[in-house]
Amino acid sequence: MSDAERAAGAAAEAAGTVVGTNFGAYQSEIYLDGLAGRLPPFTTDPTALEASARERMEPGPFWYVAGAAGSGATARANREAFDRWRLVPRMLRDATVRDLRTTVLGTELPAPVLLAPVGVQSIVHPDGELATARAASALGVPMVLSTASSHTLEDVAEASGDGPRWFQLYWPNDDEVCAGILKRARAAGFTTLVVTLDTWTLAWRPHDLDLSYLPFIRGVGTAIPFSDPAFRAGLATSPEEDPVSAVLRWVSLFTGTDRSWDRLPFLREHWNGPIVLKGVQHPDDARRAVEAGVDGIVVSNHGGRQVDGAVASLDVLPEIAEAVGDEIEVLFDSGVRTGADVLKALALGAKAVLVGRPFAYGLAHGGEEGVRHVLRGLLADLDLTLGLSGHRSPAELTPESLRRA
Repeated sequence: MSDAERAAGAAAEAAGTVVGTNFGAYQSEIYLDGLAGRLPPFTTDPTALEASARERMEPGPFWYVAGAAGSGATARANREAFDRWRLVPRMLRDATVRDLRTTVLGTELPAPVLLAPVGVQSIVHPDGELATARAASALGVPMVLSTASSHTLEDVAEASGDGPRWFQLYWPNDDEVCAGILKRARAAGFTTLVVTLDTWTLAWRPHDLDLSYLPFIRGVGTAIPFSDPAFRAGLATSPEEDPVSAVLRWVSLFTGTDRSWDRLPFLREHWNGPIVLKGVQHPDDARRAVEAGVDGIVVSNHGGRQVDGAVASLDVLPEIAEAVGDEIEVLFDSGVRTGADVLKALALGAKAVLVGRPFAYGLAHGGEEGVRHVLRGLLADLDLTLGLSGHRSPAELTPESLRRA
C-alpha cells in the first residue's frame, strides 16, 4: 500500500462513516489530492465564496445575485441571527456512524438540504440551470427550479435525469398561462410546487438600480413563458419576432399583483402534488397556510432581497415551527452558508433547508463542477459538524442542542 493510500484510509477513518452517502469523505479526497499537488478548484471557505465570485463576474450579474433590498439590513440580519446561536458539542455519543437521510413531502433526500430557486442563472454561467440540475442530480439533492429560468422546464428536467426536482412558481396573472406552466412542470417530473409569496413586485434594490440592470427586460430568465403555448397565444407576434413585446407582457403578468388567501384553491385545482408556500415570516400566516390545506411552508425573507429592515428568518423560525410544525412541513432559507448553519436551523424546527447564493457562486466559478464543489463542501461540513457535535442523525437535533450567545 502506498503512502497516499494509507493517508487516504486514515483520513476516511477519522472522518467517520455516513450511512447512505459518505459526504465527509470529500475532506479526505481533498487532502489526498494534495499529496499529488492538486488543490481544490476554488475556496472551500463558504464565507469567502462571494468575494471570490465577484472577481469573476461582471458587476450587473454579480450584484443581481449578491444584492439585497434597501440598505441590506435584512440580509445582514439573516447572518447575524445565526451568530446568536451556538452549538453545544456532546462527547462520547457513538457518532461514528451517521445517517443524514430524510424525506420531505415524499421526496427522499440524502441530507436535509435542497437547492433554493435562483432565477436567470445564465447571467452567472452560460449553462445556467442545466449545469445546476446536473450537479444536483449527481448528488441526489433536489433542485427547486425557478419560473425565471434561462432554460425550459423540459430541458432542465432532461439535464436532471432521475434526480429529484421541485418547481417554484412566480404566479402569473393570466390563469391560462399559469395552468399551462403547471401542467408542463408536472409532465416534466417536477413533484412539489413551491409558491413564492413575497415577490409579487420587486423591492427597491439599489445595486441593480444603480447599474440599471434587470435581466428580465433583457429577455433573460424568460425561457419558460416564452416556450409556453398559452403565453404565446396571447401575443400578436412570437417572442422570436418581437422579443420586446413578449418581455413587456411577461413582466406585467408576474409582477404588480398581490393575491389573497382565497386564491390558493386555484393552485390545488391545477397541481396534484404537494404545495409549499415560500416567504412565511409570521406564525399567523403559518396557521393560515395550515387552514388553507397546503403541505408545507418555507420560512424565508428571500435572502433579504425584498423587505429592508425585516426580521431575520432564523429569529422567527422557532415560533413558527412551534405553531405548525406538527401539522405541515416547515422548511427554511435565508442566510444559510455553512454546515453549522444547517444544524442550527434544524435544531430550531426546520425539517430541511434551502441554499441559494452559495451554489450560484459555485456556478460562477466553474459551471456544473463549481456547483458540485460547493455542494460537496457544504454536505461534508454538515456531516462532520453533525458528528463532532455528538449527533448521529439530524433527527437528534433539538433546541437543547443550542445555546443563545
